[in-house]
Amino acid sequence: MEQIVNELPQHIAIIMDGNGRWAQQRGLTRGDGHRAGVRAARQIVMACRERHIPFLTLYAFSRENWGRPRAEVSLLFSLLTQFLGDEVENMVANGIRLQVFGEVGTLPAPVRSALESALRRTAKGGEMTVNLAMNYSGREEILRAVRRIAASGINPGDITEETFRAHLYSAGQPDPDLVIRTSGERRLSNYLPFQTAYSELYFCETHWPDFTPAELDRALAWYAGRERRFGLTSDQLSEK
Repeated sequence: MEQIVNELPQHIAIIMDGNGRWAQQRGLTRGDGHRAGVRAARQIVMACRERHIPFLTLYAFSRENWGRPRAEVSLLFSLLTQFLGDEVENMVANGIRLQVFGEVGTLPAPVRSALESALRRTAKGGEMTVNLAMNYSGREEILRAVRRIAASGINPGDITEETFRAHLYSAGQPDPDLVIRTSGERRLSNYLPFQTAYSELYFCETHWPDFTPAELDRALAWYAGRERRFGLTSDQLSEK
């Protein structure tokens, strides 16, 4: 790790993909895959904390996920509620603050209650922020920001990028430097479309339940080797 210690991203966003495929390969149920995925999430949160990465965003449940079978959706919510109950003390002890990106109000009552309790109990965490993208849609987040700006009465000519950022779920946080997607898919799937405009995108074949801290280190090493350009022209780069 020494060679990349000074090149760590400030914010990592992860699309945790492949629980079902992981289970299918092993003759297990999709539920078994989701349970293994929760264990992987726990490991990666603590690995990021140990590597002093200040912000981590996990794509836990998209708005499109409501289209999955009802029993699978119920299991996902049950696992989330259990995870929050099991991990909140550990998060408090490690200075980890939990935040949520998404429409919490339409989630089942037990999930809302567990989230609200975890948000309250971890609110003073100053070492790391973990964002759970729950009931999240990137396009809807943009529309939500537009509606809020319109309702505020701001003159259209006075709306800046900073104004817009202040109305996103991620207000006050840096954009993700690195987006990781597991299990071989190579798209963002409506995940943080505004915030990821200049993120480095890391795609790997590993299914999420097998994404270990060692896999995270491989992604960090890859990131350390990237030349981040942020839209600079070739002339600007030559002047650096």
